[in-house]
Amino acid sequence: MFTEEITNLTNPGKAPADGDQILRTSENYTITEEYYEPRASTTEEIAGMARDWRNAELSETDYIVPLSDHPNHSSTMTYRTALRAWPSTSDFPATKPTLG
Repeated sequence: MFTEEITNLTNPGKAPADGDQILRTSENYTITEEYYEPRASTTEEIAGMARDWRNAELSETDYIVPLSDHPNHSSTMTYRTALRAWPSTSDFPATKPTLG
């Protein structure tokens, strides 16, 4: 089981707050770093990550477009159409298109 201990060096004995220097220790390492509260991604960041994924999927299938005799040409072209339309659907960004 992984255990980690965090010690607040800026305000000893208190929970770390943004900007505090902390010491992270475990059986495998000791690290001193600045602490920042984890934050949830914004809607815009989530949409941006989804678009990045979509763009990568399109790039990875670009080579199939001119190969009309490729065994997966038809399903890949359908997938690419779904990828392009995805941002304008109600499924975006929660449900990614799949290659069928």
